[in-house]
Amino acid sequence: MNIINTGIKDMPSDERPYERCLEFGPSSLTDAELLAVILRTGTKNLNSVALANHILNLSGPAKGITCLMHKSYDEYIKINGIGKVKAVQLLCIGELAKRIWKREAAIKAVCFNSPANCAGYYMQDMRHLEQEELRLAYLDTRQRLISDSLITIGTVNASLISVREVLIDALKHQAVNVIMIHNHPSGNPSPSDDDRKVTEIVANGCKSVGIYLNDHIIIGDNIYHSFREQGNL
Repeated sequence: MNIINTGIKDMPSDERPYERCLEFGPSSLTDAELLAVILRTGTKNLNSVALANHILNLSGPAKGITCLMHKSYDEYIKINGIGKVKAVQLLCIGELAKRIWKREAAIKAVCFNSPANCAGYYMQDMRHLEQEELRLAYLDTRQRLISDSLITIGTVNASLISVREVLIDALKHQAVNVIMIHNHPSGNPSPSDDDRKVTEIVANGCKSVGIYLNDHIIIGDNIYHSFREQGNL
């Protein structure tokens, strides 16, 4: 790994992100420049801004800076110019971004009284997942979130869902309302036949013990589908 100090200090003074940030503020910097301030150094062939651009384009230009919320340590450590310290720094940046987003969503959505609030709460955690995940949100009588749980990883299929376990978990959390949330890695949130079957099975199971399935929300790429909004629940 050929790492040398081709960092911010080696760039022309009027191009240095650090100095520009001090003079004009962080909003004046590009995504790559913001990341370069943290990386500080590059490699033999790439300065810190070029290395930052390389990292941001690993998952394609469409994802850009959002890729930082979904990369793993093993993926970072394979990049020329990224050692253990930088890999951990990048992981922490991604985790901070997710927590800030989730915190903002939680403040705005004290309760899940609309599909948009619920979708916003889970969007950044789930929109770029490479496998489908099915989660359940347990709510009280005022639609406030009590807790949530991960039910399955992989294709959401009716044969893989244990309604008994879902109901036990819901009753354990003293939930009155439940919302199902899962993602489509394709980015298209349109429901499949299996999605409709799972919704019907869980809705009927919940009804049998006095719990209400409030909605089933499918997360796409910054877009969602709500069974409730579409009149299918």
